[in-house]
Amino acid sequence: MSDSDPYWPRFWPDVPDSDRAPLREIMAELLGRGTLLGTDGSGRDLFLLARDHYQEHLKDYLAPLGLELIVDDDFYLLQARPRPEACLLLAQFTKDETLLLLVLWRAWDDHRTTRAEQSVIITVDDLWQRFKSTFENIEPPEKTHVENMLARMKRHRLVRTQRPDPNAPIGETLIEILPSLARTIPFDSIESWLARVALYQPQSTAEASP
Repeated sequence: MSDSDPYWPRFWPDVPDSDRAPLREIMAELLGRGTLLGTDGSGRDLFLLARDHYQEHLKDYLAPLGLELIVDDDFYLLQARPRPEACLLLAQFTKDETLLLLVLWRAWDDHRTTRAEQSVIITVDDLWQRFKSTFENIEPPEKTHVENMLARMKRHRLVRTQRPDPNAPIGETLIEILPSLARTIPFDSIESWLARVALYQPQSTAEASP
């Protein structure tokens, strides 16, 4: 095995040639999207390869970047999560996207604590109403804007979306909240979530008065 491969780190000489291409794909998913979903297709093979043979390799690779490797056997996902602060990834999103993520987290938590089903699915209409009830003094985003924000979250593999009828209104679009979202913003309790939400709540006139 050659150690002069320009596409392979010299500190992993034990990885056979046959595993190098899929391992590069795994790393590209973790660094490019933050999450690798192993629920179906080639993603399942990549997940199993990483879980069964290369967890320590990936942990060592991610460590200097300040990332920890999450291996979730229940949901078949790998995730590269920032270490320094629980919500550090939120800094990469706009304020509107951050508010939407907070609402999605609460929808995930409510569902997982009251239902046995693993999939957490809501509609855009449901999400919009949840936004209004969570941030009563903030004008909710237009549903077309919600759709655009969800598209970015899809790229980070935090949600999946589907519109069963292409001609249906945006509000009927289905949103599957993926477990990677809950791990991206891993609040220890509802109280810690409420504290974060409060940071974005505008002060009322009475509260703002000296």
